[in-house]
Amino acid sequence: MHNMLGQLGITRIEHGVSAGTAIRHLEKKAFDLVFCEYDLGNEQGQDGQQLLEDLRHHKLILPSTIFIMLTTEGVYGKVVSAAELTPTDYILKPFTVDVLAQRIARAVDRRAALLPVHRMIERDRLHEAILASEVSAAANPRYATECARLRAEAHAALGEEAQAEAIYREILEIRPLGWAQLGLARCQFDQGQFAETLETLQRLIDDNPRYMAAYDLMARTQQALGRAADARAALETAVSISPHVVRRLRHMGQVALEAGDLDAAEKSFKQVVAKSRYSEFRDPEDHVNLVRALVRKGDAAGAANALRELDRSARSGPATDACKAFSAVLLQELNGNGAALQSELANAVRAAGEAGTLSSALKLGIAESCLKQGMDEQGMQLLDALASDPASGISESDTAAVYERSGRAELAQNRGDSVERYLDGLVRQAAARSGQGDQRGAIDVLQVAVRRRPENAGLISALASAMLRLMGDSGWEAALGEQCAALLIRMRKADPHHPMLAALSSQYVTLRGKQ
Repeated sequence: MHNMLGQLGITRIEHGVSAGTAIRHLEKKAFDLVFCEYDLGNEQGQDGQQLLEDLRHHKLILPSTIFIMLTTEGVYGKVVSAAELTPTDYILKPFTVDVLAQRIARAVDRRAALLPVHRMIERDRLHEAILASEVSAAANPRYATECARLRAEAHAALGEEAQAEAIYREILEIRPLGWAQLGLARCQFDQGQFAETLETLQRLIDDNPRYMAAYDLMARTQQALGRAADARAALETAVSISPHVVRRLRHMGQVALEAGDLDAAEKSFKQVVAKSRYSEFRDPEDHVNLVRALVRKGDAAGAANALRELDRSARSGPATDACKAFSAVLLQELNGNGAALQSELANAVRAAGEAGTLSSALKLGIAESCLKQGMDEQGMQLLDALASDPASGISESDTAAVYERSGRAELAQNRGDSVERYLDGLVRQAAARSGQGDQRGAIDVLQVAVRRRPENAGLISALASAMLRLMGDSGWEAALGEQCAALLIRMRKADPHHPMLAALSSQYVTLRGKQ
């Protein structure tokens, strides 16, 4: 392979003897071209397709990176239509240097055609990406379907599910592509059309029983419908076909834990911990979930062993420290050791405040333990930080549920009254700045308020109005326009009949048309 590439004038080449080596290379710098064997040997059962999905999931390769899979004809027949995230191309072994040259040239041509779209996506400028995809499709008709896919994904990322759905349906009228069926199902899911989602996914699975991503979304849909057993059944089917994907095993464990099937949860999380042990993407929270399952079973010895394994195997850092401390909290609670519990809980709170990669779900668990143990200030601070962070995915109703489960509903009421007074003050402050002509200052203040109440259509309306007023006075700003569009989408979801929605949307369209 190295010699063939050398004959083609490609000389800046680096090798990875395993998936882990490749990941470490890709973490350090970007590569234009990646060749990967489909069969990676016995590396925890992972194949090249699963490595590609990990790289895309963790954003270790750019959308514009050329990723070419080397495989045999027999394997190609199984994977070509079953993968949602496909490589740029497959090359069947054995092959000649001429075949390699042709495939690289074709991949470079495709990359050049789609590069303007990918660049906009990489910069999170999704409206520009949609426009660029239309231009690229017109200039390069042979890539029109791929441009349509990128356009649909951009619409979906902007919350414009109806526009994305229309594109997927147009594609499906021409050809029953698996990724288009899955994209349609995702649009239906995001719009709360769960029955339609299941119908679309079932058609996809009937056409291609090995399309793994369809089972994952089917499980999420069944969960949304409150059908835990059906969700598990979908995941179990997927695991029986493809048993080495850690994210799917993790999901199966979470579903089992929520359903109270502790034996199944223990089994899944033990598999996750074992398969992740040598992975570049291992997550210390997997050990916490295993400890949680064992504690709920009353297995103190098993939980202690899982905690020791976490201490031995996980990389040091605030996230790992938080996971160790919270696992110890769960174990000490089982053992009835109150003093040690409170000490470990204080450690968990401190580490959680320093950890940038800790999940919101784990932070909620730590906060709930604090409230149950009378550590009100620490628990309330954690919940307040989560509710204030738009990236956390945690709403005020989620934090209210934690107060309720902890038996501390009175704290939620007091906190709610305090937050409302705080928000009223922010709105008055923003109005004062706007009256003084400081529109950017008003926007900054209102953004703080919206982060605290992300579903409040009135606050969203005020912020969008301030942004439009600024752009009306000073001219269109692409970044601000993107933010405003996202706000209007959220406003439509929060209150589709809000009296200001139509006027603000019309003002946005007018201003954007003048750019």
